[in-house]
Amino acid sequence: MPATETTALAVARREPMGSRAARRLRRTGLVPGVVYGGGQEPISFQVDDRTLRHVLASAGAVVDLSVDDAPGTPVVLKELTRHAVDGHTVHVDLLRVRLDQAIQATVTIVLTGEESAPGVKEGGVLEHVTRELTVEALPTDIPDSIEHDVSGMEIGDTLTLEALSVPASVKFMAEPDLVIATLSPPRLQTEADEGIEQETELVGEDGAKAAEGEGASDDGGQE
Repeated sequence: MPATETTALAVARREPMGSRAARRLRRTGLVPGVVYGGGQEPISFQVDDRTLRHVLASAGAVVDLSVDDAPGTPVVLKELTRHAVDGHTVHVDLLRVRLDQAIQATVTIVLTGEESAPGVKEGGVLEHVTRELTVEALPTDIPDSIEHDVSGMEIGDTLTLEALSVPASVKFMAEPDLVIATLSPPRLQTEADEGIEQETELVGEDGAKAAEGEGASDDGGQE
């Protein structure tokens, strides 16, 4: 679904700080961030962690950012850094945009209907190879995510980018043959087939060695 509305986010300006000061800020429930782009100077800010999470969860691609009660500016999320252990937001980067100019953004691919796929019911393994894509569109046309129904996939099928559907205003920044997902045979079956192939190779090698031995014996008998 494209983002057709913006969500307001009010933040407070802050002075650029080092990592120690940033850690103290986060301990008070605030997240440091930077907004840049749009031909203007970068602005460092701080925002309440819960407020930020709420806005990002409910917003589309575009957020109306207000710094120190100044008039709002349309921005998009450029990067969100989370703590590796507890998952809390460590830093946020926002990018100023113009609503009449196309931008590139990373969008998540969501696969639905996996449990109904014939190949999965037969024990096959669906591997989600590409989980994010870069798209180009006007800020308000950037989709929150791209969904695709895989309920028709069978064992041996490969899902490529050209099968995904998006509005005409959205352009994929990748080749049509980019692999999104594959549905492979059951792992136990694959391992069994590999084992049979290895045994066949060993039998063939043993047979060849036996034949060579017999040939050597025959040669000895002729002497």
